[in-house]
Amino acid sequence: MNPYMHATAQNTEVLVIGTGMAGLTAAAALQRAGRRVLVLDKGRGVGGRLASRRMDGATFDHGAQFITARDPRFAAVLEQAHQAGAVVEWCRGFADGADGHVRWRGKAAMTGVAKHLAAGLDLIMGTQVAALRPAGNRWCAVTTTGETFSAEAVLLTPPVPQSLAMLDAGGLVLPPELRTRLAAIDYERCLAVMAVLEGPSQVPPPGGLAPTTGPIAWIADNQMKGISAEPAVTIHATHAFSLEHWDRDRQESGRSLLAAAAPWLGAGVKTFQVHGWRYSKPLQVDEERCVIVSHAPALVLAGDAFAGPRVEGAALSGWAAADAILANGS
Repeated sequence: MNPYMHATAQNTEVLVIGTGMAGLTAAAALQRAGRRVLVLDKGRGVGGRLASRRMDGATFDHGAQFITARDPRFAAVLEQAHQAGAVVEWCRGFADGADGHVRWRGKAAMTGVAKHLAAGLDLIMGTQVAALRPAGNRWCAVTTTGETFSAEAVLLTPPVPQSLAMLDAGGLVLPPELRTRLAAIDYERCLAVMAVLEGPSQVPPPGGLAPTTGPIAWIADNQMKGISAEPAVTIHATHAFSLEHWDRDRQESGRSLLAAAAPWLGAGVKTFQVHGWRYSKPLQVDEERCVIVSHAPALVLAGDAFAGPRVEGAALSGWAAADAILANGS
């Protein structure tokens, strides 16, 4: 059974597309301000890149690995999540660069952070928007299955290329300068290997390492991190390796990355899976925290490409987008 609420009304004041950090923080802020908000996501579960997976008794964080906070407002959100038991401190830096700054992780896994933030929101999961088009003084979102959702204002939080594709499919022509600005935003790709090991790894405490050379950008021991009952590692490939191997056989690419990770594995591999993040991290960040595409009816773009390529950046962008929608009177 899907644990999330399935809304029946398809007309709303504000439609938020995407349940990553930007979408969840914006939706919560808009709801607190008294707006009727509906959130759609194509995935089965909330979180976007706050992603976790279980396999053969092991648990993996295979997207965002931890969360840091420098902005006081975001720090307060994490403290509330900590008090609620959704997040715990993982460490204050890693062996190759401890700096005393807290790295938070989901208590059970990173997906738990998103589930905590989604509590109380009206969500429809497994619903992919194919096109967004203006309909008088409202927006009409059309899904891949032909459903339609009408809203006074829309917030798009998917990766920018996906948001542009929705607008193109709806026939919306952006001003040339804005189109060029948004089209210039590109993302790193990342192949992520999740491997269940026969015994403990040799990743140094506290369980995370960023090699400076080779095809691996990051390797984490999920058991040492505190989320997996079984020895299990997550390996993130570099953008260069991921781009080169993107269209190749994923199992073959996974074996290559496991071979490169051999010095830190310390045990045989029982089984592994490979996930491809096409939009893992923005290569460029826009100068604004969100982009207002239209005022009447309101249409805003937000995400980590607008306020910084970290979980915190996505939250700050979501809040900025919510403020823009509220200021617009939507």
